Amino acid sequence: MTVAELGERLLALRGAAAESAGELRDHAAALDTAPGDMKPHLGVSGFDLIRRCTTPERYGDPLRVGRFTYSAGSCLDTLVWMLELAYGDAGMVLAAPGPSLAGILLERFGDETQREHFYRAVAGEAVWTFFAVTEPGRGSDASGLECALRREAPGSYRLDGTKKYIGNGARGDIGVVFARTGGGPLSIRAALVGADDPGFHARELDMVGLRGTALGEIKLEGVAVPEERLLARHLPPTRRGLWGAVHVFNTVRPQVAALAVGTGLACVDLVRAERPHAPGLEAVAARLESCRHLVYEAGAALDHDRDAGSLSSTAKIAAVAAAREASRWAVRSLGPSALIDHPLLEKWTRDVGSFEFMEGTSDIQRLHVSRAWVRGQVRKGGAS
Repeated sequence: MTVAELGERLLALRGAAAESAGELRDHAAALDTAPGDMKPHLGVSGFDLIRRCTTPERYGDPLRVGRFTYSAGSCLDTLVWMLELAYGDAGMVLAAPGPSLAGILLERFGDETQREHFYRAVAGEAVWTFFAVTEPGRGSDASGLECALRREAPGSYRLDGTKKYIGNGARGDIGVVFARTGGGPLSIRAALVGADDPGFHARELDMVGLRGTALGEIKLEGVAVPEERLLARHLPPTRRGLWGAVHVFNTVRPQVAALAVGTGLACVDLVRAERPHAPGLEAVAARLESCRHLVYEAGAALDHDRDAGSLSSTAKIAAVAAAREASRWAVRSLGPSALIDHPLLEKWTRDVGSFEFMEGTSDIQRLHVSRAWVRGQVRKGGAS
């Protein structure tokens, strides 16, 4: 799917996001230097766009551009605005307050009371959320989780364990924690947890790239979880914990790809402005544009079937590789002092390395694609 094929509605959204990208870039260096100080950045228009586009219309004020309205729901919509904002700066996009990954899970696996509680909590302009799956020594292997959710009394549970490398883990106010109620694969549940709950402790982790994500470690020591805060209670056991995590990962993988493409294009245009005839410029730009098309295709596929994840994995593999090569090419093209002369390029070269580890490495994505192929879920040409 090319830009020209987006149609009037998505082109309007793309234009609105592109208008906000420059302001995000203006704030990028300051956020990278002091990611814990968000006050100077809260008024940027890009943050407002993200909040409006990730909050369901019934819980907030949707984005309006001309005669079109945008709110949470469409994967393709999200990828269109995210890629344009990432051209400004991906770190700023990930630092934005709002529902984020937890909101994706709540929309499909929460009940109405849980959604009301969650979206009421994130209604302010300075509220961040977390999605806690990863654990020390376990990575994102959801089947190997050790965090425990034990029944204390009828209608009440106790949450104990440690989560690590959690986006917004150091500043999140409310979010979702995945834990085990027993030893089997169907025992994994997702619980809605507040950072102000007794026994909840978080600390920030030092980062090299994408410092705006405020990656953190969360320790849970006897956090009380009422039964009504367990997600997917209305669904059968096979559609609860792990199923929900997979649903979110499928949705977010092309978002990581969109962030990578936007960052790569920013590197290309920096070189274009400094050395318009740099060798390889058109080839690097064309590769990133092909990845843009793949990202859009992945979004359209997910809007058709939210469990069709092979194209999402393919988009992430291709986009991350293209962005890393674009950043390296930009440094070579601008000469030995490129990283000193262009601080944002130095930042972007750190950021693109982080995309590899978000929502599964490229090796993990290749496994997803190969397994889908074996099961006959991938058609010739790569579509799923």
